[in-house]
Amino acid sequence: MATYFGEPPIFTSLRRPLRDKLGADPLLGNSDFLRYWFSAILNGFGGYIGGLAVPLCAVLLLKATPAQMGMLGAAAAMPFALFALPAGVLLDRNRKLPILLSSKAIQASALFSIPAAYWMGVLSVEWMYAVAFTTGACNVVGGGAEQVFLTNLIGRERLMDAQSKFAATDSASRLLAPGLAGLLIQWLTAPYAVLLNAMGFVTSILLLRNLKANDPKPAPSDKHPLRDIRDGLQFIWQQPLLRTLAWSVGAWHMLFYGYAALAVLFATRDLGMSAGMLGAAQMVGGLGVLASSMLLKPLTRRYGASGTILIGIGLTAFAFTLTPMIPARLFGTPMASATAFAALSLFLDCGVMLFVMPYMAIRQKVTPDAYLGRMVSTMRFLTIAVAPLGALTAGYIGEHFSVRTGMACVAVGAIVLTACMAVASSLRDAEQPAVAAP
Repeated sequence: MATYFGEPPIFTSLRRPLRDKLGADPLLGNSDFLRYWFSAILNGFGGYIGGLAVPLCAVLLLKATPAQMGMLGAAAAMPFALFALPAGVLLDRNRKLPILLSSKAIQASALFSIPAAYWMGVLSVEWMYAVAFTTGACNVVGGGAEQVFLTNLIGRERLMDAQSKFAATDSASRLLAPGLAGLLIQWLTAPYAVLLNAMGFVTSILLLRNLKANDPKPAPSDKHPLRDIRDGLQFIWQQPLLRTLAWSVGAWHMLFYGYAALAVLFATRDLGMSAGMLGAAQMVGGLGVLASSMLLKPLTRRYGASGTILIGIGLTAFAFTLTPMIPARLFGTPMASATAFAALSLFLDCGVMLFVMPYMAIRQKVTPDAYLGRMVSTMRFLTIAVAPLGALTAGYIGEHFSVRTGMACVAVGAIVLTACMAVASSLRDAEQPAVAAP
């Protein structure tokens, strides 16, 4: 009696379309990109856990005030003002992967220190400031290296496709990670939940350390670093699109950091949400990230990168405006208030992704290779260096008036910014090709 050891027909019918799809997509056929993508998934998943656990450490364990929460947000953004410009010179003069791996190692160590300090009984608000500053500095250097490395890895023409893939998997992380974080925080307390974020960085290092991607060492430069910094600033000033993006994205970061400084306080103290409820609300926000991953390509095809950016900015302004209007007991129940907060998180997350993804792609598109490192770092300096002002101002208003008042001020600023960006003519030049270096 003959025995058949071949592949079942149903497996063949499933395998062939999958193989054809993978073969038709050059990014999915690139093993280095797949490892980079998986690393980004791990970092994103851990980042969403840490993004909830770290502020809850300050709010629930250390009883931080609105002003202290503003200081915590400012500490995370301050390195952009101090290090972004020299980081651009560093990136343009060195290979990107070693810088990226070193930054991840330092971030992992800083995050590991939170549960260690808590276990030893020395965790304080000041300790949280130091961790926020350290991880912020790593985001300045390592984050810039990551963006340039990705461009070298896949090329400019595939950046938007890569960003849509990142948005799709980021949405899954956004759906799952906050809920897991809420459970971990209630079971183990917030400091130990941060461990997952730190472990994600360690795993990312193991994935990326042996990549054989296009990461050449730049030719030695005989220019003084200050001249390189000046050239980077001059390059952005001479490009109308980059110049417009610099002031508009800088203003948006001020508003976003102001909102972030008060959002956890507002949810836990004004709306009475527990860590688990806050995690569930942020999971709903993940649906917004998922929606953005599906909307990014069609919106970009129809309205262009500039139109998609405006849609994203408008959605964030919508969420900023309605959130402080949520009463403590909507329809007589706090659960309805928590549901409204979660629904607005969906609009906020969708808007952030629709804004950030095209913004990152078009600025790479108009920049020549020789200026990529300085462009990324200089833009991060110009757009995020002002963010501490937003966090500190919102914290001050929340401390001396009320958290709702601080968030209402953020909403007014977001509405004005959206109107100003809508009339900025230079955004219509977003589709121009890369320019020559001056």
